[in-house]
Amino acid sequence: MKVRRFFKRSFLGRALRWLGNLLPKGLYARSLIIIIAPVVLLQSVIAYVFMERHWQLVTRRLSAAVTADVAALVDIYESYPQDRDAATLARIASDRLQLDVDILHDTDLPAPGPKPFFSILDETLSDELRKQIDRPYWMDTVGRSNYIEIRVLLNNQDVMRVLARRSQAYASNSHIFLVWMGGSSLVLLAIAILFLRNQIRPILRLAEAAEDFGKGREIEFRPRGAREVRQAGQAFLEMKRRIERSIEQRTTMLNGVSHDLRTILTRFKLSLALIEQTPEVEDLKRDVDEMSRMLEGYLSFARGDAGEHAVTTDLRLLLSELQSDAERQGHMTTLDVVGDPNITVRIDAFRRLLFNLVSNAARHSDTIEISANHETQWLVLHVDDDGPGIPPDMRDEVFKPFFRLDEARNQDEGGSGLGLAIARDIARAHGGDISLSKSPLGGLRATVRLPA
Repeated sequence: MKVRRFFKRSFLGRALRWLGNLLPKGLYARSLIIIIAPVVLLQSVIAYVFMERHWQLVTRRLSAAVTADVAALVDIYESYPQDRDAATLARIASDRLQLDVDILHDTDLPAPGPKPFFSILDETLSDELRKQIDRPYWMDTVGRSNYIEIRVLLNNQDVMRVLARRSQAYASNSHIFLVWMGGSSLVLLAIAILFLRNQIRPILRLAEAAEDFGKGREIEFRPRGAREVRQAGQAFLEMKRRIERSIEQRTTMLNGVSHDLRTILTRFKLSLALIEQTPEVEDLKRDVDEMSRMLEGYLSFARGDAGEHAVTTDLRLLLSELQSDAERQGHMTTLDVVGDPNITVRIDAFRRLLFNLVSNAARHSDTIEISANHETQWLVLHVDDDGPGIPPDMRDEVFKPFFRLDEARNQDEGGSGLGLAIARDIARAHGGDISLSKSPLGGLRATVRLPA
């Protein structure tokens, strides 16, 4: 029992996994297999039954009839020696039996020739000649394409040569059935594939619409196809409308909160500006500025990229602006862009993502390297620096909103620790992500991976 269980777990399990890896993963390809496999199996069974049963049966009966005619001619020739007239026998065989008969004198049977590798006629005709004539014979089923030659040794040592058309002993028109069967199957499969393609296309369009909506791109989608596919499309559109209403309501609320809070902070600033400037007032001003920056950070994180649509922009231009800003602040910055510079993103959100990463690197290092690769369907962007870096066990923690370290790289000077959280939120809204690792410069590497 243990051996059998081990066999199933090892050999059979690996075989099933290997077979599963060979099978296609797409719905269209799997649906084609579901349609084609039964048709091919059915046609194979029908062809096998026809070839083995019908074809062999018809060939055997035809061969038996031709052999019976030959045996009758032999019996007539030997039973009536006084009327041995080869011309009369040939005339009767030609008119009544459609055979070409000739009597060869003073000759022997030819040496047996090579038998064909696969021939139903050769095997069947040999069996019938042995059973019905029971005397030495020789036959050739391949020498002449349209005829069969049979030679029988008679009692007087003469040889009777018989030529029969191949169609008299062989079911040669069986291929017509196979042609009709194969042709009709191809027509039916073509119709099935056409209808299947029309049913799969709406599903693929729904998947594309969902992916584009997740990336913030404008979509034009109308449910099509079967009833179930239309229901799924309608459900997607309802979900899309609910999400858009929720985003709109959130944006409206945030705009109202932002306006009210900014109004109060403006009053604070005016009041502080009108009173006597003392060290305590200067501290209050710094607190108000800190509150303003924190408010902007909170609202930026909560607002995200709501209401912005993806458009095609020049990546090199965006990175060049960030490089110039970093160089003006005294940081040595290099830029390298490989591949197509055009990408489709939400410009303001993507600019905020890049700004957060570059400003985070500039705050804790002197050298910054920015590199981007857009040679495939993915945009991979690296921001490297030579700063102190972040411990490996804290690299996931710094992406949490409002998370701050004592000497954190994501701690803005006077900020709220939302820079990396906002950057990851924007990257995931584009269908990608951000990861942190050790930089070749010795500091931190921030890697952005986006579908583009």
